[in-house]
Amino acid sequence: MHQMTRQLELPWEGPGEARGVPRSDEPPTAVRETGSSGTEQLLEAALTRSNLKAALKRVIGNRGSPGIDGMTVEELKPHLWEHWKEIRTSLLEGTFRPQPVRLKAIPKKTGGTRTLGIPTVLDRFIQQALAQVLQPLFEPGFSDFSYGYRPGRSQHDAVRQALEYVRAGRRIVVEVDLKDFFDRVNHDVLMGKLAARIEDRRVLRLIRRYLTSGMMADGVMTEREEGTPQGSPLSPLLANILLDEVDKELERSGQCFVRYADDMNVYVRSHKAGARAMARVRGLVQNLRLQVNESKSVVAPASRRSVLGYSFWYRSGEARLRVAPQSLERMKAKVRKLTGRSRGRSMRQVAEALNEYLPGWRQYYALAQTNGVFARLDAWIRRRLRTLQLKQWKRSSTTYRNLRAMGASPKLAWLVARNARRWWWNASKRVHHVFPTRYFDQLGIPKLAK
Repeated sequence: MHQMTRQLELPWEGPGEARGVPRSDEPPTAVRETGSSGTEQLLEAALTRSNLKAALKRVIGNRGSPGIDGMTVEELKPHLWEHWKEIRTSLLEGTFRPQPVRLKAIPKKTGGTRTLGIPTVLDRFIQQALAQVLQPLFEPGFSDFSYGYRPGRSQHDAVRQALEYVRAGRRIVVEVDLKDFFDRVNHDVLMGKLAARIEDRRVLRLIRRYLTSGMMADGVMTEREEGTPQGSPLSPLLANILLDEVDKELERSGQCFVRYADDMNVYVRSHKAGARAMARVRGLVQNLRLQVNESKSVVAPASRRSVLGYSFWYRSGEARLRVAPQSLERMKAKVRKLTGRSRGRSMRQVAEALNEYLPGWRQYYALAQTNGVFARLDAWIRRRLRTLQLKQWKRSSTTYRNLRAMGASPKLAWLVARNARRWWWNASKRVHHVFPTRYFDQLGIPKLAK
């Protein structure tokens, strides 16, 4: 019973100071203020009880795959119970060594793959604790036009800002793509920016070790001389710290821009102004030892490009938002997969899968002012489901019997059954009243059109 109770607590919630964790929930006074001074005890701030509890909750909530040691998030808390005292001591003494990240290739939305670096669960926990004390230190100085991975800011905020620029007449966009950004972050440049604000050398040394901890793929470990792994809790914040210099220079030159992580768009009034802005951004990026992907960076009318899955269209001369064509195609590909006619799933199982996917997709595209597009998508999804049901019946006799049971006339049931393998054709107007909209409502299929 005692062992069960202990597993439900956190290792720093026990009585007294036996495990070496400060009892105070507040960070030391010296690290409560931002600026280059007052950060000598930043590591102690990261290791306070309240900060560690928040970090553990975040890591467990985010789930994620194991790192190279195979430890799962469910195993993290028992591991901390057994080893937290020595882990904390090694952190404070500067002897802690992160493990290499596990490399995993994942598909990009736009095609191809990108490499995800997955730290161990323990390293994710420590990085999260560090990120939580570093974020308040740097956050107040970040640009108002940087939106990625920042508290109280979202992709919708970035899209709204872009719309405001276009409505103000800045209908040319300078779309800048940074080539393999997270894989090309220069460690020396980044550490220089961190050292300008952080006085705790232990924190700087620990971050440097995370940056150079190495990568493992197929049992082979390689050293990392540049880059910060995607999948690391620290990487988004480090990206914002590095690119803040670009933001500040664009602000000083009066440019209208939106940045979300490494996606950067500058909005101007002419192609000539766009060419100048592109040259300026290219120079700023090169100063950070990064590289612009020339094949994906363009100066073009904003209506021909997208911003975070949205694009622009005009009605009565006013710019409006719509789902970008590429985003629509990706959504339809996902629905085709979920409603595939050869997956052997029941209609109810397919409905459950759609109910998991569609509400989140619709919520993200809530800013789109194209209700007609959503209505057409609803009709297309229902037709795919009718097609799925007809195919699952397979035999003509089964199709006839089931249609009659659902209220179809003998003539209609016979016509559909006679052409039983023409599923898509039959799923059009022919069986529309047999599978009306309310039929799909009862299955819980969400509507996209409002």
